[in-house]
Amino acid sequence: MNTIDVHFFADIRERFGKGQEFIDAEGIHCVKDVWRRVAGSCGGLPPVARVLVAVNQEYAAMDAPVRAGDEVAFFPPVTGG
Repeated sequence: MNTIDVHFFADIRERFGKGQEFIDAEGIHCVKDVWRRVAGSCGGLPPVARVLVAVNQEYAAMDAPVRAGDEVAFFPPVTGG
């Protein structure tokens, strides 16, 4: 398996128009690479600094390593009170 399973939640999902995408892992080294690949075709997305991410269901930073077979999820900052 040479793909990365990418999930989108909340308004990011709405902007992409889908909740999941599989991307080729070739050339992907970290979460930021995944974001650049998937966001490249969708305008109006929040800046990368305003996106939370999880790799394999654990919170991660944008520079966290990503490999083929991993699951990466993007979601907006959680707010509430």
